[in-house]
Amino acid sequence: MILAGTIGASKTVLALCNVDEPSPDDRSGAGVASSQPRASVRVARTERYASQELPTLDKALDLFLRERDIEALSGACFGVAGPVVDGVARVTNLGWVLDAASLSKKFGIDVSLINDLQATALGSLVVAPDKLVVVQEPGPASGTGSAHPPIAVLALGTGLGEATLVHDGKRYRALPSEGGHADFAPATDDEIGLFKFLRGRHGHVSYERVLSSGGILDIYEYTRSQSSEREPTWLAHDIAAGDPSKAIVNAALDSQRRDTCCVHAIAMFTEMLGAEAGNIALRAVAGRVVIGGGIPHKLLPALQGGGLTKRFNDKGRFSRWAQHVGIRVLVEPRAGLLGAASYAATS
Repeated sequence: MILAGTIGASKTVLALCNVDEPSPDDRSGAGVASSQPRASVRVARTERYASQELPTLDKALDLFLRERDIEALSGACFGVAGPVVDGVARVTNLGWVLDAASLSKKFGIDVSLINDLQATALGSLVVAPDKLVVVQEPGPASGTGSAHPPIAVLALGTGLGEATLVHDGKRYRALPSEGGHADFAPATDDEIGLFKFLRGRHGHVSYERVLSSGGILDIYEYTRSQSSEREPTWLAHDIAAGDPSKAIVNAALDSQRRDTCCVHAIAMFTEMLGAEAGNIALRAVAGRVVIGGGIPHKLLPALQGGGLTKRFNDKGRFSRWAQHVGIRVLVEPRAGLLGAASYAATS
């Protein structure tokens, strides 16, 4: 039995999982890496906790684990929202400090800590095929021509995470990055206007400032500032209700109640996501790009509308190359858990 978890500032999700490694010639149902055998991860039990309501991870584990669970454990891995250095992780915006060595000693098993984007990236390899929605099919010339080309992964939610999967000859390994904090590069007059708007508000403008839930609100407020239309009362109420990005997405996609500034904002968001997805594909020389996190599945109709792929493929001298890179949207909310469990079972 594997203990897996994803740990962030807002929530901690823990799970007990069974992981079955496939035989080398079993590639049925493989996720984004169709040439790699797909492990089977089955979640036996899971619980979600509000991280801010608990003093430490140990307290969450005490609530979750029963005596018989501890006796059955063979390994554990936690995907952490924050950097992991020498087996120690500090959870961003939470204050928890996790130590793999201390956890290993407590449970008498190997415990690993990895970045949450590493966990999501590894999870994309083991999710069910129907949890990966194809936006652009990979072409015959994708990646490096290798049977195991690199796979670039982006995850959009409260922030923007990026990681790369590289093959070591036996399996894919997930490399973390802080690429979401790289400088935002506007490519249209509208995006230049947005950049100036965000620079005045935040100072440094990173891709995370744009491609996140907070970014959706900022982009909407920019489009509203450029419009002569007044904000509808119903929209102001929905935005103030507590989840502005959800309200803006709904007002962009709902055919019954639609706001033009929200439509404009989501179109800009989608195109800029396509541009950055293409950027990370170039940096990794990727054969596939996976877009996950809490936002993309809510925007799936917009991501399939053509704006994302247009900007993804608009790479000048590398435009033809980009057209052969596969793009998939990950719609499995437990991908990080599945990836952490897979890591614990195979590393």
